[in-house]
Amino acid sequence: MVGPILRSLWSSTRKSFSSSSPPLTHSLFFSRAFAAAPAAAPAVATTASSLDPTRLRNVAVIAHVDHGKTTLMDRLLRQCGADIPHERAMDSISLERERGITIASKVTSVSWKENELNMVDTPGHADFGGEVERVVGMVEGAILVVDAGEGPLAQTKFVLAKALKYGLRPILLLNKVDRPSVTEETCDEVESLVFDLFANLGATEEQLDFPVLYASAKEGWASTTFTKDPPAEAKNMAQLLDAVVTNVPPPNANIDAPFQMLVSMMERDFYLGRILTGRIFSGVVRVGDRVHGLRNKDSGAEKIEDGKVVKLMKKKGTNMVLTDCAGAGDIISVAGLSSPSIGHTVATVEIMSALPTIELDPPTISMTFGVNDSPLAGRDGTHLTGGRIGDRLMAEAETNLAINVLPGLSESFEVQGRGELQLGILIENMRREGFELSVSPPKVMYKTENSQKLEPVEEVTIEVNDEHVGLVMEALSHRRAEVTDMGPVPGTVGRTRLSLTCPSRGLVGYRSVFSSDTRGTGFMHRAFHAYEQFRGPLGNVRKGVLVSMGFGTITAHALMSLEARGTLFVTPGMETYDGMIVGEHSRDTDLDVNPVRAKELTNVRAASKDENVRLTPPRLMTLEEAIGYVASDELIEVTPKAIRLRKKYLDVNKRKTMSKRPKE
Repeated sequence: MVGPILRSLWSSTRKSFSSSSPPLTHSLFFSRAFAAAPAAAPAVATTASSLDPTRLRNVAVIAHVDHGKTTLMDRLLRQCGADIPHERAMDSISLERERGITIASKVTSVSWKENELNMVDTPGHADFGGEVERVVGMVEGAILVVDAGEGPLAQTKFVLAKALKYGLRPILLLNKVDRPSVTEETCDEVESLVFDLFANLGATEEQLDFPVLYASAKEGWASTTFTKDPPAEAKNMAQLLDAVVTNVPPPNANIDAPFQMLVSMMERDFYLGRILTGRIFSGVVRVGDRVHGLRNKDSGAEKIEDGKVVKLMKKKGTNMVLTDCAGAGDIISVAGLSSPSIGHTVATVEIMSALPTIELDPPTISMTFGVNDSPLAGRDGTHLTGGRIGDRLMAEAETNLAINVLPGLSESFEVQGRGELQLGILIENMRREGFELSVSPPKVMYKTENSQKLEPVEEVTIEVNDEHVGLVMEALSHRRAEVTDMGPVPGTVGRTRLSLTCPSRGLVGYRSVFSSDTRGTGFMHRAFHAYEQFRGPLGNVRKGVLVSMGFGTITAHALMSLEARGTLFVTPGMETYDGMIVGEHSRDTDLDVNPVRAKELTNVRAASKDENVRLTPPRLMTLEEAIGYVASDELIEVTPKAIRLRKKYLDVNKRKTMSKRPKE
């Protein structure tokens, strides 16, 4: 990013000043240091071609989870001469690299045969659908990546619907054709399934006439004809890049009109402040231009802030480079304004009309974030107060439009999002930043229409071994799922594919149960389907819990006698307190236990008295498992070093009183 470049410039510029020179301030540094900046971050030469919209192509790469988007982006960057420091270079967030998923959309540009291609990498999980929605409006084309072995799945339908809604004409790329199980017949079958999907989503005649390419992103090649081993001179991405230039129209932009840009992404930099990224709707912007931020209100456009363009930047490959001007149709990053955020318009000062904002699907679940008030609070974290938690959540809502934050009672905040994975990522980031908080279990957001209660229903695709179908069907029947289709997986023996619709509340916490039931061999994908009539209460989806009634350090002696009562979540040596959950009961009721009981010492010595304590390894909860596990009367205590489950009311008598009250 720009930060490291500026830091090195700052240190070198300071050293070049003598002791007799006036003190070097940041403003004086910027005026002098950027004279040398092109050496560290070369500015893009401003020529007629760089402002020519006919040489631009804006393309998003969209697909289902794990169908190969980010790997494909790596190969495209390498094909165009970019220096790739490591695999999955576009996944720059630490959590993305750890989990192997894409969380946020990212823009980069590459040059190909005198054309400038602005490529947008998007996430594949349904929970991060807001990232896809906000960038689809920036582009004129899309590469729809589909796994040639799996075919189109739930999230393929979601991202394709968004692309077709904006009038994009996608290029179909069948990836992973180098797999032994993939044949030309398989590809033809997948292609016809994709065509049916286009037709069902209301595609136009032009959109239905989509070009098809075959690729192996892992091996780094794409071809317009089916092959498993192209000749050496064709083992590259040239045919895909040519297809993008040929089939994606250049932006329809007026370069002579006044400057307007819709902000689609936002990030913060230590030196430059807020960096706003978006597509220039019309006109030309240059460094030093006077601009202002606008937002749409019911009464019309409202001015947010006046300012000046301090820096113009563009991502080239994996590096950020400075440029002195940019024209209509291009995707650019602007520094100099501190107030506008995503969905706002940056325009030249004579323009007083804001561009239409992005429409996002509504959130489907909510969780309440509050101050950690357990007896062990304050031991691990540095940000403990409700004010700090609120500021952090508001900052997140600014950069992520798919999250809504509403202040609640007594320093608590209701956070609304698309799914437990999305909110789990937010909690994990806050944990790593030193926050301590208590989090309520996810609640589904209901609607009422014509005096009928509606709930969000998701489309679920499951693929399992035949022997696990019964277990999965039984578990999902308790969760109010309805099977819409069931049949063998083409090309494999002993595997069954199920298509179901299931309420979102029924799927909360099911992923870990599903992994256990299928011994890790099944896969499950889900995407929001629609709001439908409430399907009634869920069946018995969880047993009771073992609740601690002692404060102190857990002992092995106490756990040895508790093992027969159920599954433990703790190990000897951990701290516990009254009301903390230490395990799952083998029955449907909660049980109060004492896990801190020490062994009574006596003078009697016998060989059989001091037997060795051998405990079964406990089930240690990850954050995602904990979010899916907790019941409505429980909370998750999150600190930088620990994740604990606890009862909402720690006192046993208060719990008994509250349990007698009617549930909402």
